[in-house]
Amino acid sequence: MLDVSDIHVRYGQAVAVSAVSLSVPAGGWVAVIGANGAGKSSLLRAIMGLVRSSGRVALNGNDLSKLDPWERHRHGIGLVHEGRQLFGQLTVEENLRAGGYSCAPDDLKRGLDRAFAMFPRLAERRRQQASTLSGGEQQMLALARALMAQPRLLLIDEISWGLMPLLVRQVFQRLKELHAAGLAILQVEQNAREVLHYASCAHVMAAGQIVMSGKASEIANDDRVLESYIG
Repeated sequence: MLDVSDIHVRYGQAVAVSAVSLSVPAGGWVAVIGANGAGKSSLLRAIMGLVRSSGRVALNGNDLSKLDPWERHRHGIGLVHEGRQLFGQLTVEENLRAGGYSCAPDDLKRGLDRAFAMFPRLAERRRQQASTLSGGEQQMLALARALMAQPRLLLIDEISWGLMPLLVRQVFQRLKELHAAGLAILQVEQNAREVLHYASCAHVMAAGQIVMSGKASEIANDDRVLESYIG
């Protein structure tokens, strides 16, 4: 489904991502792990078109490399941002509507119905400002917003950030259900133990490059990964 080839990202003279290539098959779940500053988030932003980059990004054979982020969104890519990046002064429902800005009115209504069925807590708080939600509720909203346009591929950046262990398990269980329904996932995550339990394949990034790739179960049991990222 997704083919990323020779991606480079620079911030001035600093190299954030160097010659990274990876793929996500239809219905696959691919994890990218690594330490802070490894370039993981910059890689996702490059795939979404949120930072200047070189290289090729293709979805189902269509080259998206020259497209703006909103055009990539229309091709079927959703993004759950690091730190949630909600519109704090807007209500829960207004945030969801923002996520479905490209949808026709009937599809937007169906998207809202799906979001509130998936996360009943959000339905209870649909008129509440996003900034007043708990951390777990904000993460639910960030995920629901990214799903409004029914993407075929979901990019996820540090979804467990700031969550208690119980909420982390709940969020991953929801992702498991979405994946079982056919959603492809490319997930950047510092909680390596959790994401490697669910993903089928994994890449380890360091200093802007992929330094190790393989089945998630094998990566999870590799002594070098255990020592550096899992413990």
